[in-house]
Amino acid sequence: MKTGELEIHPVEASGFYDRLPVFGRFSQLTDPSIYTPLPEDWVLGLADIVQSTAAIEAGRYKEVNTAAAAVIAAAANALHGNDFPFVFGGDGASFALPAAKTDLARKSLAAVAAWVRDDFGLELRIALVPVAAVREAGHDVRIARFAASPDVAYAMFSGGGMAYAERQMKAGAFAVPPAERGTHPDLTGLSCRFDEIRAKHGVILSLIVVPAMGTDAPAFNALVGDVLALTERRNEAGRPIPANGPSLHSPFNGFALETKTVRGENEPRLWAALRLGARRLISFAIFRLGLRVGGFDPARYRHQLVENTDFRKFDDGLRMTLDCTPALADRIEAMLAEAERQGIAHYGLHRQDAALMTCFVPSATRSDHIHFVDGAMGGYAMAARALKGGLG
Repeated sequence: MKTGELEIHPVEASGFYDRLPVFGRFSQLTDPSIYTPLPEDWVLGLADIVQSTAAIEAGRYKEVNTAAAAVIAAAANALHGNDFPFVFGGDGASFALPAAKTDLARKSLAAVAAWVRDDFGLELRIALVPVAAVREAGHDVRIARFAASPDVAYAMFSGGGMAYAERQMKAGAFAVPPAERGTHPDLTGLSCRFDEIRAKHGVILSLIVVPAMGTDAPAFNALVGDVLALTERRNEAGRPIPANGPSLHSPFNGFALETKTVRGENEPRLWAALRLGARRLISFAIFRLGLRVGGFDPARYRHQLVENTDFRKFDDGLRMTLDCTPALADRIEAMLAEAERQGIAHYGLHRQDAALMTCFVPSATRSDHIHFVDGAMGGYAMAARALKGGLG
């Protein structure tokens, strides 16, 4: 499947989502013509950590990010690698699946919620919302595919339906109960091994911008375009990931956390830790020595990692994690404050000095591994709290 100069190789070349055109310029994401309505019989899976702000303030931001990414990893593994639309939100995640996969979606969500409860002591709120119910409420769910790289495309959502579904979930509607105690989802490939990524320009800026109620779509789209234009100033801003990828100073960074993701049901923790430790030591040596092993080339992998990173998205609004100068962050904030005063948008910002990466790599020898980036000190969750504060 080709789109401009980009070529995408989906795992499964059939179905509604795989047939959607893939767009390669992020600035196109405010163009309504690139979005296609989800089929009426699809369902939306949603999850978020209850009281995530308190968990983050207690220093548990890695656990919060891992729990959110686990929602996507569990669904992806249950689908055996077949492509599907999803969005990572820092302290939560959402996805869409056809009606035939409703039971799979429910079981995946319930298993992750049980695991988060049992292993982290956190509550993961989960829900399954029919697209038909969203449309009955006067909203829509429209979708586009954005090529972050030649190897990975991420879903973008518009129409207000995902935001409506999230509000319904938080109000207790369409709730899915967690699975029984001891249930463990298949989280193969989920890890957080790299060091925190220090800001090169001075600030890691987590940003959420959503349209104000009743705002003109062209006015909001123009605002997003202006924000994106500011972020293209290469001497002041860039990806939150360095060109050669994040550093890896120890084979045991995030080890305790990953032990919880790899442990199978009823598997002793010690055995899981020993198994993971051996793999970690081998992987660390390969990366540090730059060794090519079989079909794995660490230099190529690092390049793909940077290109495949999900650091900006459109999910009924703009979400972005940016490495920028404090002065540029000030200009962006002033622009958004003026837009809010004019009734065009609401926004939330959070500044920190580092970013955090959570990886989903089912196979290191394939090029379609995906990497989620958030601010290392709260990121999107703290930006969302600022956004809600602005809403009064």
